[in-house]
Amino acid sequence: MSNEDGGSLRGPLAHRVPDLAALELLLAVARLGSLGRAARETGITQPAASGRIRSMERMLGVGLVERSPRGSRLTDAGVLVTDWARRIVEAAEAFDAGAQALRGQRDSRLRVAASMTIAEYLLPGWLVALRARRPGTAVTLLAGNSAAVAERLRAGEADLGFVEGLAAPAGLDGAVVGGDRLVVVTAPAHPWARRRAPIAAAELAATPLILRERGSGTRQVLDAALAAYGGLAEPLLELASTTAAKAAAVGGAGPSVLSELAIGEELASRRLVEIPFEDLDLHRSLRAVWPTGHRPTGPARDLLSLTQGP
Repeated sequence: MSNEDGGSLRGPLAHRVPDLAALELLLAVARLGSLGRAARETGITQPAASGRIRSMERMLGVGLVERSPRGSRLTDAGVLVTDWARRIVEAAEAFDAGAQALRGQRDSRLRVAASMTIAEYLLPGWLVALRARRPGTAVTLLAGNSAAVAERLRAGEADLGFVEGLAAPAGLDGAVVGGDRLVVVTAPAHPWARRRAPIAAAELAATPLILRERGSGTRQVLDAALAAYGGLAEPLLELASTTAAKAAAVGGAGPSVLSELAIGEELASRRLVEIPFEDLDLHRSLRAVWPTGHRPTGPARDLLSLTQGP
């Protein structure tokens, strides 16, 4: 793999694992629903993007992206590969941030742990603002579900965390930095998209859904809301990122319950349809959290202030 293609692997893995640039392109296709928009975001031409996807498909031996005049969508295999790709890209970002800190080119370090929805849709803007205020801060981002974020903070592996859910996890103090709502969505061809009456809570509970994994803030809120209706049915798919769950729903795999923060573009373009429901409150708070009795200081304090507005 050449540097021009973004690859750096050598040895046997180089022939089996796509390079970072290809994985980042696939994640952009999943998020934007368009190969052309993904190409523009990653700074390459559309023919180059198409070639990069085809090369990755040949390497893996499976189709990843289906193209049509209305856009691009992931295949079932593409949804799984995207979920795995995100973990590789996040590990590379953490490696890069850590290497910069070791080189001593920065005057301070901040370790942030964030749940997936916040990490994907809110934290990038906050970190851009932090860089303007503290350009010498090396930030390491540790993304995972809300339970994993809490565990990292309690273990001293992060300076500040962000979680979604019903309350601050045990052993942590926190402050509400925003709100969110969970939304039931399907692809336009799903039978629910043609219904006039809202989905009853009992029907939603009994339906196999595309869900985030246990330990995520999304799953915690949904489990609590549907406990009175017998709890959730066995998941249709259980995925470790909002992007993967969204891509599966866009692809027509089935209904899903997702953060309103994550689906604005898909609803506007009608790649997903919001399904009204009744008898449920799926609002939740977004929180900054830190170990009890240890109020954030330094860069962590600055980042916290940026999330809370002027």
